[in-house]
Amino acid sequence: MIRSWRTGVYLTVAGSDQASKRVTVDGKFFRLDGRKFFVKGATYGPFRKNAEDEPFPSRDRVRADLLLARSAGVNVLRLYDTPPGWFLDLALEHEVRVLVDLPWNKECCFLDTQEQCQEALETVRQYAAACAAHPAVFAISVVNEIRPDIVRWSGADTVSEFIDQLVLEVKRIDQNCLCTFSNFPPTEYLRPRSLDFHAVNVYLHHPRPFENYVARLQSLAESKPLILGEFGIDSLREGEAEQASILDWQIRKAFQQGLAGVVLFSFTDEWHRDGRDIDDWKFGLTRIDRSPKPAYDVVKAVFDSAPYLPTERLPSVSVVVASYNGARTLRSCLESLTRLNYLDYEVILVDDGSTDESFAIASLFPTVRTIRHPENRGLSQARNTGILAARGEVVAFTDSDCRADEDWLFYLMNDLTRSGCAGMGGHNFLPPDDSWLAAAVMASPGGPAHVMLTDRLAEHIPGCNMAFYKWALIEVGYFDPVFRKAGDDVDICWRLQQLGLKIGFSHAGFVWHYRRSTVLDYLKQQRGYGEAEAMLVRKHPEYFNWFGGSTWQGRIYSAAKPAITMGGAMIYHGRFATGMFQTLYAPQPALMLMMATSLEYHVLITFPLLVVGAVLNPLLWFGAASLGASFSLCVAGALQAEIPRKQLRIWSRPLVALLYCLQPVVRGWARYRGRFRVDLVPLEAFENLNSVDLKYKGRDFGSIAFWDERLLDRGDLLGCLLAELEKKGWQHRVDGGWNNYDVEIFGTRWSRLQLTTVAELYSGGKQMLRCRLRPAWTFLARVVFCLLTAASLILVGLLGGRWPWLNLVWISLPAFVWWLHVEHRTLQRLVALFVEQAALKLKLRKVEGSTNRGRRP
Repeated sequence: MIRSWRTGVYLTVAGSDQASKRVTVDGKFFRLDGRKFFVKGATYGPFRKNAEDEPFPSRDRVRADLLLARSAGVNVLRLYDTPPGWFLDLALEHEVRVLVDLPWNKECCFLDTQEQCQEALETVRQYAAACAAHPAVFAISVVNEIRPDIVRWSGADTVSEFIDQLVLEVKRIDQNCLCTFSNFPPTEYLRPRSLDFHAVNVYLHHPRPFENYVARLQSLAESKPLILGEFGIDSLREGEAEQASILDWQIRKAFQQGLAGVVLFSFTDEWHRDGRDIDDWKFGLTRIDRSPKPAYDVVKAVFDSAPYLPTERLPSVSVVVASYNGARTLRSCLESLTRLNYLDYEVILVDDGSTDESFAIASLFPTVRTIRHPENRGLSQARNTGILAARGEVVAFTDSDCRADEDWLFYLMNDLTRSGCAGMGGHNFLPPDDSWLAAAVMASPGGPAHVMLTDRLAEHIPGCNMAFYKWALIEVGYFDPVFRKAGDDVDICWRLQQLGLKIGFSHAGFVWHYRRSTVLDYLKQQRGYGEAEAMLVRKHPEYFNWFGGSTWQGRIYSAAKPAITMGGAMIYHGRFATGMFQTLYAPQPALMLMMATSLEYHVLITFPLLVVGAVLNPLLWFGAASLGASFSLCVAGALQAEIPRKQLRIWSRPLVALLYCLQPVVRGWARYRGRFRVDLVPLEAFENLNSVDLKYKGRDFGSIAFWDERLLDRGDLLGCLLAELEKKGWQHRVDGGWNNYDVEIFGTRWSRLQLTTVAELYSGGKQMLRCRLRPAWTFLARVVFCLLTAASLILVGLLGGRWPWLNLVWISLPAFVWWLHVEHRTLQRLVALFVEQAALKLKLRKVEGSTNRGRRP
């Protein structure tokens, strides 16, 4: 039994226990009583007032309309007037939820005076108190479609803040009530921060623009659910058959793109506004007499199967979980993966030499294939093991500290098959049951984030939520085993794109990702990321700046926001603020200013100012100012961080500010330590160096040449050389298509070499195969030279007048350069020796092959 909201009468309702539950937000979707709740709605009204002076039909008509709507699969009605109690009771009786628009005067410049603001707030309070806590209320929309000229008049930020204030008023009355604001394309740039979900009214009647705009809205919604608050087609102008056809593909495309629901306009053609009946628009599923149009049956059929609509054959999937000592969260991870709404998939757990209870936990899941490494081989090797064992056409990856949404694979594979991409990624959200400290870690810099090129194409997807066709992974050569802790996802994405393949992004295919639960664990993770960046900058230098920071073409989507941006946001309003699609162009982050929080800034500016300031007091103030500027940026970043309300504590933002300070230093130190560390070449390779005849020509380029009768192919020679380098354990990097050399070889901590080949063809079947050996300083050598130069300038400038002998420090610079020159010559001879050995082996192999082909069997 349930109690009538206003009459106090108890009603007996079938399934009343479920009906009295409240709808809640769950990632990109909603839940009701533990199950996903997809909004399949229609607008209802406004109507001419009934005999009780209420803007609704009579009770008998409402009861009949609810039965008709429920028969069409409608589970939410959107109302433009606050419903009376009996209406909410009837809706609950029919298991229909209500999305209520709170009516207040938004057609005037309501922010011009304090009186108008207070009047709007008071109206919202009164209407919210009348219905907010009723279990039939799905959500409250605090305002619907504020006109763009009014927004421009008052300012977009000011209007957004006022909408947040309206939401706060509703939450004070009922903190569990879901709140939204019904936006539309002319004001899509409004960004209230306190909404539980996004609702947008969209009227686009062609498939491609509709699909593109929904994808854009998904990008704007980021981590929150998105519904279409209104959409529809006028059957009076387009015809009833065309109305049915358009609604069919609109609903299908909306659910295919992962929307949490749709509300079509409208349930019936009966419509009353501004004191008169509207008879020149016919948007309803039913006519005024409630007789169904063709669209009614079409919508009923689509709603019955949505969101799991029939689609083309989806590929078989192997889900690979690489885990090392992940027992803390492994059970919830595997439990979620065994309950996926997907037909053809398998789960493979690769236990990478764990020493905790991981293997025992895995044994509790007989449907999970477990492969155990006897020792820890690293993340990339574990994922490669999973790929080799995979039976599916697609290999999906997640981590043991993740919990997959039950529809994760469904949306991921639907988007993958429709996109033409080789891979697909998705969101990773903070679980609502994670700690407040984990929420602070999520809002701090350096976490797993996706980088978007467009609303559908990604430049990078994080390793905790990614899937690739198996043939693409084989073609790219699997994951690089050198990445043991992190960086493997960045490397695989860049290598796939270098092959001309694309990576997509599924806005609805998400996982819950548990963050590091302590500050030390977070800093340890950042240290691992810094070590991975050192390896990435060596393998993909074209993606990094001189300091080793990555440079992305796309936009980074993360809960950690940049502290300062370059200029304000620009909004395209259209002429006289009449544009139908008014877009906000967000400013770029001020990355140069954010350098003031980096390790480089502290080492090159703050620390020298403080040290020298100990001798010259005026400079001490500059050092303190430099340190203060860095800390101010960290505080600004913490103030803008998006922390969930449930996990926000009074000390959350101070902790985020501290992590903003520590993260660049810890990660930067690990990155530089990795870049300074170069594995030395084997000593046995230095034998017979003096036997190599190197010719030097211009800028100290060494070269060797091979004159033969085209026995040597340039590609075969490079392949043989790479095999020799792998055999000897030399660090090297192969041209990915963007470089002016074929192979870069790292010899010592101070010297590296770039090998370039060219083939010259001559008459008589002759060729000259030439190899140029260009030496270069390593990053460590450049840093040491800069430090020597800076130290010389400081010592001579400050103390040279007192102690003239300090001018002798200038001798260290040419001495260092000459020593590097000797290192270069040694490395050139060493590499030339290996090239000659590779050429000799290749010639012998080809001669032997031709001899064998000439023999008779």
